[in-house]
Amino acid sequence: MSIIERFCQTEYVRSALEDRADLSAFKEKPTVRIIAGVAAIGLSYVICWPAITALGALAVYLKKPLLLVIGGPLLYGLSHLVFILGMYLAGAKYTKIFLRWATRVAVERWMSKTS
Repeated sequence: MSIIERFCQTEYVRSALEDRADLSAFKEKPTVRIIAGVAAIGLSYVICWPAITALGALAVYLKKPLLLVIGGPLLYGLSHLVFILGMYLAGAKYTKIFLRWATRVAVERWMSKTS
């Protein structure tokens, strides 16, 4: 029995298939908290690599490598904290809904290709 077949036999996958998991919950109007959470998640991406790249360019331009050596990890850590805050504010509800739907779609596609 393959790993995928074992995966398909789990309760999570079976319930996603039986319930015809969909994305209808995304039709509801999001709350201010969810919007703030998604905005924080988006901000965390902007803080991370673009800001670190700019800091690296500045360090090269100023010939101060410690600027990147110290500032890079600090910015990276800050971006993780902002991402965690965003996940906390947005909550796990929509993530669970999306993952159930994605699981159902992936398994149905896999099953149609192996039939």
